[in-house]
Amino acid sequence: MPHMKDKIIRVATSLFHRKGYFATSISEIAGLCGIQKASIYYHYASKEAILYQIHSTTMDDLTTYLKGNLQGVDGIEDCMRAAVRSHVRFHLERQKETFIANTELRGLTPEHYALIVAKRDTYEQIIQEIIQRGCAAGIFVDEDVKILSYAILTQCNAGAIWYKPGGRLTVDDIAEVYVRFALQGLMVR
Repeated sequence: MPHMKDKIIRVATSLFHRKGYFATSISEIAGLCGIQKASIYYHYASKEAILYQIHSTTMDDLTTYLKGNLQGVDGIEDCMRAAVRSHVRFHLERQKETFIANTELRGLTPEHYALIVAKRDTYEQIIQEIIQRGCAAGIFVDEDVKILSYAILTQCNAGAIWYKPGGRLTVDDIAEVYVRFALQGLMVR
């Protein structure tokens, strides 16, 4: 039944994105999956377990995507370009999942919340390390590295809220706007 688990995640992702986690019922998820409500519990212990799975997979995929985009990239500025581009692209291409990951943390149990925050911290540390190297080399402004990373990531996360596929700019065009903006804010003048 692995296909039904995937279907449940796809349906729940769509509903959580459109309606929000708290406004979505297990009955709605089951109905759109074509199964009985009780059948959901064969695959997932609770609605929160579904939310956790979405969060966990999204964070794992985001981190893997970033690491892949940084592989073989040399130079601090090029690493930051690749990191920003990667973050924006992932958020626009996986809009529903990243929107949920950024807005529905409060639906997680304390244990699951801690696990997701740890994954998020690991991801942020990759960005912070690039910024730290840039600050140490005198390429980036000498400011609080964590705050700089939060500013960059928060602005890049926002695309998941407003992006419309098929709009006037492509994902790559939008990513390049973010890259230029982030680097202009980081570079020593």
